[in-house]
Order: sequence, then structure tokens, then C-alpha cells
Amino acid sequence: MTSTAQPPASGARAAHPDHLGHVIFITAAAAMGGFLFGYDSSVINGAVEGIRGKYDVGSATLAQVIAIALIGCAIGAATAGRIADRIGRIRVMQIAAALFTISAVGSALPFALWDLAFWRVLGGIAIGMASVIGPAYIAEVAPPAYRGRLGSFQQAAIVIGIAVSQLVNWGILNLADGDQRGELLGIEAWQVMLGVMVVPAVLYGLLSFAIPESPRFLISVGKVDRAKAILADVEGKHIDLDLRVNEIELAMRSEHKSTFKDLLGSRFGFLPIVWVGIGLSVFQQLVGINVAFYYSATLWQSVGINPSDSFFYSFTTSIINIIGTVIAMIFVDRIGRRPLALIGSAGMALALAFEAWAFSADLIDGKLPHAQGVVALIAAHVFVLFFALSWGVVVWVFLGEMFPNRLRAAALGVAASAQWIANWAITASFPSLSEWNLSGTYMIYTFFAVLSIPFVLKFVKETKGKALEEMG
Repeated sequence: MTSTAQPPASGARAAHPDHLGHVIFITAAAAMGGFLFGYDSSVINGAVEGIRGKYDVGSATLAQVIAIALIGCAIGAATAGRIADRIGRIRVMQIAAALFTISAVGSALPFALWDLAFWRVLGGIAIGMASVIGPAYIAEVAPPAYRGRLGSFQQAAIVIGIAVSQLVNWGILNLADGDQRGELLGIEAWQVMLGVMVVPAVLYGLLSFAIPESPRFLISVGKVDRAKAILADVEGKHIDLDLRVNEIELAMRSEHKSTFKDLLGSRFGFLPIVWVGIGLSVFQQLVGINVAFYYSATLWQSVGINPSDSFFYSFTTSIINIIGTVIAMIFVDRIGRRPLALIGSAGMALALAFEAWAFSADLIDGKLPHAQGVVALIAAHVFVLFFALSWGVVVWVFLGEMFPNRLRAAALGVAASAQWIANWAITASFPSLSEWNLSGTYMIYTFFAVLSIPFVLKFVKETKGKALEEMG
């Protein structure tokens, strides 16, 4: 009679590193990619009107320059995983850091609009790489007992990056006396805004040389002794290193490499669970959240708020974004994913409806009437808060949990691609839509926020407390 007993556990589940501070440093260094993800995604907010003025372009062309980075994001996200499996996680971080640096310098010193667009694409590729490699590396290095908390560093870094970019933009604008095209350091203020990113980009590159390679990658390429040394460092010297290596090797051998073909069903193209993942990704973007991070300064200026104040309000919404993200991180495991999503949808719909009402007022001397202006500002902050405490975090949690093991990697890729496409559609369309009817544009976003409620109620199942093996 053959035995089905499992091999003795290595002790990894209860592992406590000898120097937790060192593990936190490693995680924070990897999460610098998330910081740059947020910073680079949002810094363009401060340059929109400067680019429009310097190159004398209309809203449609301007929108393509802003949105074109998202094409790079899709490329970076699609290729990072395979590159990391070939040359290692650290090397991908270093490539991303180099691309961030080159993009920052090029964007600060463009010859014309076309090469500014090219540098934006390079930055987008770096964003896409950072969005994939950061969470993957942290999950592979973090001790299992701390993985959830350390994994949250990536999302926290993203929202901090968004906030810091807005604060830096505001500071630079004030140094330029409120003029995006004012001269600073021999170039225009908006160029300085884009160029400042070289500082965190170089720091990210330097930090990547100070942290170890993923033990999982090292084992995959036969560098077992080096992997053991790193495992002892991050999980503690008391674990059985030989058994730990065996556990990782067994897990890698048993993994099913999901393919696009695995996602196909008989009636509607993709399997129903894949369509649900696509729906979650698309709804996350169709409520217009990235308008708040790409165009908020321009939006406030269009209704009569002076440039310095408009940049300050962009910064305060970023702080609200951080607060909402912290709330989500506290409650996502306590009250569940679906309740948070529904609360967020209802709150966003209400806030967006108030924004639509406020922007429907006729401008007086180029400004919104006082009451509508106050409502618009409050509603914008409430919208960001409800997004951050719900869909901003919950969608990524759902996408990481809801798919069966055999489909997870491929399904995540399709859902993430759908998210980038929806992000591009909103980003590219907003300037033209807002010129057509700003209130009507916000009514469209309100419609999608309302529609997300029956979508969640009918199609999305709660994943809280379930093992990944139960999904399907």
C-alpha cells in the first residue's frame, strides 16, 4: 500500500525572519517600482496645459499624447513576466529603472510633440513592468506569515507616488509664479515637473542593487546554495532549508502554465468567470477615476480656479486617495470584497451625480457659481475616497483570487489588458468629451457607477475566506 503522506513541513508557514527590518527594507525597495508607477502615471496632470500651450495642439491630439503611455503600459505588463523568468526579477527592476530615467530626461527635454509621445511610451513600458514585477517579487521573497501585509506595500507605494507627484507639481508651479510655461532652470515649469522623476528613478535603480534575487528564480536556474542563503535571511535560520527548497521545486513542477486557449468557452468566447474578471477591470476604469489623476488641474482651471489652487486640489485628492486605500486595506478581509465594492459603487454614483449637477451651471465670468463650485470640489474628493476604499483595491484582490488555479495567470493577463484598454479609452476621450459637455461627461461616468451595482450583485461571488483551490 503506497503512502500518500505529505513530506514534513519546512516550517516556512510560521517563519519569522531574524531581522524583520531587513525584510521590510527589501520589500520597500521593490515597492519603489510601485511609487514610480503612481508618480509617472500622475505627474502628467501638471503638464497638460503647458504642453497644449507650447505645441498649440487641440484637445484630441493632446489626449493622444497623454494616453499614449498606456500603450507602453500594456507592452511592459505583457512582457515583464517572461523576461523575469529568463533573466531574473532584479534585472527587470533595473531595466524598468533605466526606462523611467530615460523617459524622465527625454520628457523634460523634448524636441517636438512626437518625441515627447515617444518618451511617454518608454515611461509606460516601465510602468507596465513595475506593475507586474513588484508584486511578484514581494510575494516570492516575503515570509508567508507576513505576505499579506508586505504585499500591501505595492498599492500603498502607488498612491503615495500619485500624491508626491501632485505635491511636487504644486511646488514647482509656485516657484514659476503660477505659470506652467514659466522659466525654471532654463526650461519651462512643466518640463521640470516631468524631469524631476529622474530622482526616484535613479534611487529605484540603486536600491535594486542592494536587494537579493528571488529564491524561486535562483532555484529555477540551479543556483540552490544562493537561494538557501537568501531563504535563511528572509525566513529565518531555523527553517529546514533543504525541505524549503524541495517545497518550492515541487510547487514549480506542479504549476499549470495556463494559455489563452484555456480561457475559451463554447458559447460566448471566454468562460463566464473570465468575462466577470474583464467586467470588474473595465468598470474600475469607466467610472472615470483616471480623469482625477490625469486632468484634475486642467478641469479645475476650466471652471475658473486659478492654476496654483487647482494644483493644490489635485494634491488633496491624492491624500484622500491614500486615506481611502488604507481604509480598504483594513476592511477588505473583515467585511468582504463584495460589500466594499457595493458601498464604493453607491458612493461614487452619488458623488459623480453631484459633480454632473455642479458642472451643468453656467459660468459667470469664467467661473462656476459659488455653491456649485463648493459642491464640485467636495464631490470630487468624495468620489476619490469611495473609489479608493473600494474598487481601487478590491478589483485587484478579486482578480488575484477569483480564477481557478489552472486559469489564473492567463485570465489575469486578459483582465489586466482589458483594464489598460478601458483606461486608454477614458483618458483619450475626456478632453473632447469635456469640450462637448462637461456635465454630460460626468453623467456618463455616473451611469457606469450605477451599472456596476447590479453587475456585482448578479455576477460577482465573494472570495473572502476561501482557499484559492476552491475557486472556479
